[in-house]
Amino acid sequence: MGNSKPIIMKDFLIYKLRFKSPLHINTMRDDSGYSLKTIHSDTLYAAIMSCLAKTGVEIPSNGDLGFTVSSLFPFYQKGKQDEPICFLPMPLQAKLPQLKDVSMAKTIKKIQWVESKLYGQIIAGTKIFDDRIDYYSCIHGSYLSSLDLSSVENEFIVSEISQRVKIESRIGEKDALPYYVDRVTFKDYAGLYFIAEGETTLLEQGLNILSNEGLGTDRNVGLGYFEYTKTHFGIELPEKANSIITLSVYIPESKEELNELLKSDNVAYDFNRRGGWITNYPYQTYRKNAIYAFMPGSVFANPNIDNVKIIGKLVDLKPENCNINHPIWRCGKSIVLPILIN
Repeated sequence: MGNSKPIIMKDFLIYKLRFKSPLHINTMRDDSGYSLKTIHSDTLYAAIMSCLAKTGVEIPSNGDLGFTVSSLFPFYQKGKQDEPICFLPMPLQAKLPQLKDVSMAKTIKKIQWVESKLYGQIIAGTKIFDDRIDYYSCIHGSYLSSLDLSSVENEFIVSEISQRVKIESRIGEKDALPYYVDRVTFKDYAGLYFIAEGETTLLEQGLNILSNEGLGTDRNVGLGYFEYTKTHFGIELPEKANSIITLSVYIPESKEELNELLKSDNVAYDFNRRGGWITNYPYQTYRKNAIYAFMPGSVFANPNIDNVKIIGKLVDLKPENCNINHPIWRCGKSIVLPILIN
């Protein structure tokens, strides 16, 4: 599975989050019966900013804390001293691979995550499913990994549905209402990690608080507590690239920037509506303004990139009818990597 194409080895600072309690991450529909299994960069950034503001840290007027983070991606680690297998989002494809065995098409389509050691080959333009190399043996459910994951039955992030009861009245005037919550747990020493670029002093200050407040939904009942460690890993970057891939939620600086990024037949992207409820007391009944943003794994045209870059902007989502006295920042700055699309 070697790669003879010119590469640059890039070292990344990463933060590994190992959860001490189950995790629940609401969808945009606020369906408690289903939880997302990852947390996006804008949510993490907002949570860190909120923790800093609570402790009196002055937030810059433009909302920029001096760092950019990727979304949270899965990692698997068998034991405390074992090397983690870190996964990155499978690049979205505008062109499907040419397969001799078309029966494998559905299996390949299910891949969402690629082991970091294979990622460099993918972004260097290697056609990994053109039947010349046996990458099919690396497919483990939604993961592409050269290591055997059969010991964890392909999935190390587990959903467990639990029932709860909502009490509408404390004096018995209304019946208790049952509802279900999807709680996410991680096998062995697995968890979620993110990449960080920039000055990390405020990042770590915020993480120290956030680890005890919890990430995700239902933190008031003990969900989402974690401990974190920081380490490094390397990704092989191609010296020659014609496109970029996003690792964070991305909001373009301008229409002009976006138009330039769309000038290719290789462009493939997913976008999502970002918003949600304000969490600051006493404004919890207000919804933030919403904005559409591009999701990690999106591929755009960019012939001028040869290393890691940061693109995008922060936007203020404070609603017009709310008298809260500070901006509500949504971070759309994304870490992007070069990728060669043949």
